Order: sequence, then C-alpha cells, then structure tokens
Amino acid sequence: MNAPAAPDRVGFEHLGSPAVGIGTAAPRLSWIVPAAPAGWVQRSYRIELTDAAGERHEYTIDSSESVLVAWPAAPLASRDRAVLRVAVSGADGEWSAWSEPAVVEAGLLNTEDWVATGIAAAADDERAPRLGTTFHVDGDVLAARLYITAHGLYRARVNGAPVDQDELAPGWTAYEERLAYQTIDVTDLVHPGRNTIDATLGNGWWRGRVGYEGRRAVYGNDRSLLAQLEVQTSTGTHIIATGDDWRSAPSAILADDLFDGQTTDLTVDVAEPSAPVAASSFDVGTLVAQQGPGIRATELLAPVSISYPRPGVTRLDFGQNLVGRLRLTVAEAHGEEIELRHAEVLEHGELGVRPLRTARATDRFVLPDDGGRHVLEPEFTFHGFRYAEVTGLTDLAAADIRAVVIHTALRRTGWFSSSDPLLDRLHENVVWGMRGNFVGVPTDCPQRDERLGWTGDLQVFSPTAAFLFDSTGFLSGWLDDLAAEQADDGTVPWVVPDILKNPSPPTAAWGDAAVLVPWALYRASGDTEVLRRAFASMRGWVDRVAADTTPAGLWTGGFQFGDWLDPDAPPNDPFAAKTDADLVATACFFRSADVLAQSAALIGETDAATRYAEFAERTRLAFLSEYVTASGRMVSDTVAACSLALVWDIATDDGLRAALGDRLADLVRARDFRVSTGFVGTPLVTDALTLTGHIDVAYRLLLQTENPSWLYSVTMGATTIWERWDSMLPDGTINPGQMTSFNHYAFGAIADWLHRVVAGLAIEDAGYERVLVEPRPTSHLDHAEARLDGPRGLIATGWAREQDGRVRVHAEIPVGSAATVILPDGRRFDVGHGRHDWVSAAPSAPAEPATIADVLDDPELWAAVVDVVVTAGAVADAAALAARLGRHLGAPVADLAIESAPPFKIHIADDLRPGLDAITRLPAQRGR
Repeated sequence: MNAPAAPDRVGFEHLGSPAVGIGTAAPRLSWIVPAAPAGWVQRSYRIELTDAAGERHEYTIDSSESVLVAWPAAPLASRDRAVLRVAVSGADGEWSAWSEPAVVEAGLLNTEDWVATGIAAAADDERAPRLGTTFHVDGDVLAARLYITAHGLYRARVNGAPVDQDELAPGWTAYEERLAYQTIDVTDLVHPGRNTIDATLGNGWWRGRVGYEGRRAVYGNDRSLLAQLEVQTSTGTHIIATGDDWRSAPSAILADDLFDGQTTDLTVDVAEPSAPVAASSFDVGTLVAQQGPGIRATELLAPVSISYPRPGVTRLDFGQNLVGRLRLTVAEAHGEEIELRHAEVLEHGELGVRPLRTARATDRFVLPDDGGRHVLEPEFTFHGFRYAEVTGLTDLAAADIRAVVIHTALRRTGWFSSSDPLLDRLHENVVWGMRGNFVGVPTDCPQRDERLGWTGDLQVFSPTAAFLFDSTGFLSGWLDDLAAEQADDGTVPWVVPDILKNPSPPTAAWGDAAVLVPWALYRASGDTEVLRRAFASMRGWVDRVAADTTPAGLWTGGFQFGDWLDPDAPPNDPFAAKTDADLVATACFFRSADVLAQSAALIGETDAATRYAEFAERTRLAFLSEYVTASGRMVSDTVAACSLALVWDIATDDGLRAALGDRLADLVRARDFRVSTGFVGTPLVTDALTLTGHIDVAYRLLLQTENPSWLYSVTMGATTIWERWDSMLPDGTINPGQMTSFNHYAFGAIADWLHRVVAGLAIEDAGYERVLVEPRPTSHLDHAEARLDGPRGLIATGWAREQDGRVRVHAEIPVGSAATVILPDGRRFDVGHGRHDWVSAAPSAPAEPATIADVLDDPELWAAVVDVVVTAGAVADAAALAARLGRHLGAPVADLAIESAPPFKIHIADDLRPGLDAITRLPAQRGR
C-alpha cells in the first residue's frame, strides 16, 4: 500500500483544534503525516472546508508544505466558524484518508463587534466584587459564546458553573496597549428559560502589587468587567452584555494579592448581586484575542511528608518546588481560622522566607461553624513553594491536601534522558523552572516581590523554551508586548510588560531579546511570519544601539548588566563580573546585527539585509582589533569572553579559533571544571568547547558537582533551577544576597546543549525541516536520548553504549523531514523519514597522560591526584590545586609534583612525587 496515513494534529496558527476565538481572519493551517511508505514525499494536499452555512468547499494545492500553509478560502468574518479536513498525496497521486475534522472560529475581529460596556461595583472596597445579571432564553440553545476580559482578574460562571478551566484570566499583557480577551464556548451551560451569569474580580497585575518597588495599581484602581455573551437559539440571537442593568455584590474574598495571598471569610453572607454598578472605561481598540493557551491547573501533587514542627502547626513537604497554591479539604468545619504560609526551602528548621523579601505569600480562610465539608483554595493568587505550614487545622490527612500546579498550559514537546540520574534531575529542574515561570508571562522568578518579564532571562533561555514546550504562539504574544512598549528610539525595556515605567537605558543581552527571541522561535517553528511581525522592533533595537557605537563599531560606556551573576561576584554586587562589560556589549551588538541581517534576507528585505550585514562585519572587526590578540588571548581573559567570540563566529580564522579554544579549555581546567560564567556566558561555554575540539572538557564542566556547577544544586536537593549557583550554601543556609531565588530558569539554558549535542537532536533547517543528528557520546554516560514532538511530528535521537564498547546510534525522523547524520566515527549519511540505526566506533579511551592538562581531563586520575595533594597538606582542595596548576597545564606530566607543591617547597614536591607518579601510570594499567 502506497498511501500515507491520514493527516493528524490539524491546527491553526500556533493553536490546536478547536481554535475558538482566533484573532486572524485567514489562519494558517498545519498538520502532520503520522506514517508513510519509505521515500514518500508529499506533493499535494487537499482541504475540505465546511463553512458556517453548511456549504462544503474543496481546495487542492500542489505543495510539499504541511506547516503553516496559507488559508485557502475567503477570510473569516467575526464569529465565523469553519470545519476542515485535510488529505495528502505523493508523487503517485494516491490520496490518504481524510484527517479528523478540525474546527476554527474567529473571535471579534473589529472594534464595532463589541456592544458591551465596562462595569465595576459602584461601592468598591477591598472585598473582591461579584458582578452579574439574569437573562431569559427563548427556544433551544444552538450555540453560546462568551467574549470576556477584565481590568484585574476574573472568575466567570454561567448558572453557577465555571465557564472554563482557566486561572488568573485574562493574564498579563502590556495592558495599556494590548488587553487580551477570551472567547469561551459556553453552549453546554446555557439552557432555555432563566439563566444567570456572574464574575468575581480580583486585583491581579492590574490593581495589585507588582514588581520589587512596592507599587500597587500600576494600571488603574478599578476592578472592572467587559463581557458579551452571545446565544444563538432556534428563535434568534440573544446578546447579554455588561452594562448598567447588571448588579454587584461583595464576595467572600476579603483581600487578594498575587504577592501577599488571599483572605477568604466563608462566614460572611454572600448574596446575589443586587447593588448598582458603575460605568468603567475600556478602550476596545486595545483588545486582542488571546494568542496561546491560558493559565491552568495542570497537576495535583500530594505531600511526600507531613510533620509538626510546633504545636498547632502542620508542615507539608511536596518534594517539588512548584508554582500554584494549596487545596485543603475540611470534612467538618467548626469555625476554624486557618493560615497557610509558603516557602521554597527550609533554613534552620523553619520556612526559609527571607528570599520572598516583602511578599507575604500567606492565604487565610475563616470557616463557618456548620459542620459541613469545605474545599479551600484561593482563586486570585499563586505562590512558589515546596513547603507550606498550616495553622488552625489539626488532624490533616494526606488525602485532604493537594498542591495545585498552575502555569500557562503549553503543550509539552521536548524530553531528554540519560544514564546519569543527576543529569536527568537537572533536566527535570529546567522543565519545572519553565513551568513555574511561564504564568501569563515569562518571568524571572515566581515567588518573591518581583515576578517580572525580564528580557535578558528569556533571551538566553528561548531556544530551550522552544524545545521543551510549544511556546511560539505564547512568546509571539509577549514579543508583541515588547514591541508595544519599546521606546520610540528603539530602546527595549528591561522588563515586559514594563511596570518599572522608567526609561531603561539600552542594555546588552537584555535588549537583544527583541532580535534573538524571534530568531529562536523562527528556528524552532520555521515560521517566517514571526520575523516579519517582529522586524520593525528588531530593527529599532539594532539602530538604537548603532547610534551609541563608536565610529569603529564598538559599544562602550553607559549602563550594562554585563555577564550578570558571575559566580565570583559578591552576593550583594551581581554586576561585578570578571568579563569586561564593554566587551560583552560589543559582542551582543554584533550578534543582533548579524541575526537581523539573516532575518531581513529571509523575509525579502534585501537592502536591510545588506545594511545590517555591513554593521555586523564592521563590529566584528572592531571587536577583534580591540579585544583579541593575534595569538588568541583576550583582553578579558575569561571563559565568557572566549565563548562569545567562538560561538557567535566573531573569530572566524581557523588558527585564531583553535588558539581561543585551547585557552578556553585551560581556563575551565584552571577552575577545576567549575562554572565561572553568568547569564551571558553560561549558555555558550559548552558549545564553545565543543566547536573547538574540547568536548571532553565540556563534559567535565557539565558533570561537575562541586559549587559552582549545574549539578551542585541537584546534589543539594534542588528541584528547580536556582538564580545563583549557590542560592543555598553547602551548610544548608540561604545565600546572604538580597536577591536569591530557588526558581529561576536562566541557567537552565544548558538543556539546549543536552538536546543538541549530548543526545544529538539539532536544527539544521528551520522548523526541523531538516534535522542534524550528531550525538557526541562520552565515557561518562552509557546512553542519552532526546525526543521532540516537532512541527512535522516526533523526532527522536540518541545513543547507547554496547558491551563491546561500540556505540549504537538511533534516529526517528518524521514524514516531511529529512536528516543529516554524523556518527561519532565521522561517517555521514542523508536519510529520510523512518527509524534508522547505526553502530559506530566509540570515542577513543584516554591515553597515558602527556601533560598536566591530560591529568585534569581524566576524572579518575584527577580525583586521585587531588586526594594525594590534599592529604599531604599541600593544598586546601581541588579548586585550589587546579588554580595552582592553571599556569602549568602544558607542562609535561613529569612536572606534576613540583607544580602541585607550593612555590619554593621542594621537599613537599619530593614527598608528593612517588604517589603522583604511580597515579599517572593508571591509564596504561587500565589499557592492559
């Protein structure tokens, strides 16, 4: 049989199906072909479209494309609904079966579609207001749609039932320019006769506390609702819209704040809304359809332990640092007053709340004395926590307690596994960090009095984010916010949405998010429209920086974050990085100009492509002249500096790259393979080592467990990525710095290297149209694998060591993609879709060491050497010994004893020599 399987996963733009309330009149379509005969290539596709009138249309297009293909029919009007099926054929003309039907429905595409007017409670105190009305429906209900948004947060109900599963709606956007509205199918909730609709409003980001400056009501003091319910019945269309005929009442929520928590009094009388409402102004010109999934509760976790640290206090440990809130079930209420406190870690046997700074992260409930069953869960707050303490309740059973995990409900797409449990836990920590920090916007941290969309954090993490979750639609919306809040001169705010409201000076790496995030999304999705939509913003940023560069093309002077959170920076001075801030800034400008030139070429902006390529080349040459010597040393002799020059192709001469790579490897060795980079350098260092032939050093850096390292936090029990390499010190105390988070995804950018290099699943052509399969096995692991549910289907690559020492490599390529395969032994293959397996010679085992560097590169030898030298009292620890040997790495191994001893201590060298000589002969003995 030559026909392919029926297409699957038919979706629209970056949404699945049904895509209800889409904000474009001509949504592009995508699908995957789950299986096809070997060698099959799509030549044509056929779309069957049934419109709202029930008329069927069919379109046949000769094309091999299956990702984001053009809408085939007339543009949708507001509220239009269409049902589509897709079939595909290959060169033989044999058609597949039809896909399952996929549904798309337009939202309100024009401002005149809105007849609702904004309302608020006329008497608005601190209690969360409840706004509602009753309405009557004649005839059978055929369809009902609720178009809704708020100033603040809303929880809406129709006939007492929640309208959907979303939390903290309408989310957080650049409200003054873009306020998202939701389109919700409530057909099943509306019935003939009398109905009710109401919504409770919380403060949220609009009116509550936001940022670290203690500001409230940044966007306004009102809590207001804009809602338009449209019900189609057998007798016509009914529109129930917010207006002066609605009524208000206070709810049982006495106070709510995203930082401080929620207080709920279940003893108060909650009457039906009957008080007047006041008009509230909504600019419908700022309303935009939600571009991705909403925030949802995605998982429930039971406590892994329950303890009682003090009388009347129950401590809960969920075993996982998470973002969300508690849900408690009380079987019999007897007037208890309950308090819930949250923290990410324990310190000195108590909740470690100092990192929260001024965020109280406390929820309270007052229960009635009614003997009834009550489920307690706040609606308008969230916390970052692993631990919680409950006071006011006794005899809590594990079955009565759940942690509710919430985040933007993105579809998981990427996975990684290996033979090293620590490495796998590190990857899980990255995933949990992303989940916890993608709550409406991509934030830096989810727990303290900050929780802002820092541009620099996302810039370094975006390739990882685009692999782990289907985040293109969500992050495209964030980029729209960035562009909306970008200054007229092109300056990019430090945070988006920009609640700081003070003009941010142009800042390298942070402002570069305007260019590098769209690029990461394009590379992952293949969607050039991301680049086209962002192009003005990208161009504005590069032009702004160009205005500040010297005639030669250097970016010098002015404020910079630099290589933020360099591990050598003092706890209270995270700016104090080893790498010169001007060097970092100039490198970042080159990178953005270079990417902008490539982007311009892709979308047909040829003049701009030429202009920005010239910008980039001028700055590249200026960088080399200013910061790099001909022999391969850098003005900032640091890991970050070398990595920037190598990974971003600032250094292109083969000899210079080799020299820089050798120096980089020595710098890493001299740090005992411990991390020495901050936000900018960390995502690049393992790639820089890999590109210059030092992958063994990269693996030593990756697998180091001493502080600072990626795995140090894992050995300390971390279940998310930390803000600082040592957010918790080895003695179990919290880093004394004022800025210490235990859930900060930026350093988790290393996961991108795990996917691409360790497991060998990399992008060759954008959207994984062509995959690069090039795993780099190491003796430190027995196997590694990555999987990606990509734009064209499932990709899986990996390797496993066989008993004879050879390496078996496998790859699974989806229909519509091809792959370039490079095996560890250097053989190359071009393959199409399907499952493929190869056996390759393993990387060569370590030879007998010739230089001191060779000793450090062998973990078994190095551990033995450290043991001998430390036991002799010649040095304090491995880090000190590596630093001492750093200037002698090229020396012959015979000099190991003299160079390990303190200067001028020949007698100590003599004492060390027998033990060290025996150790350095181990590789030869292992070979026998």
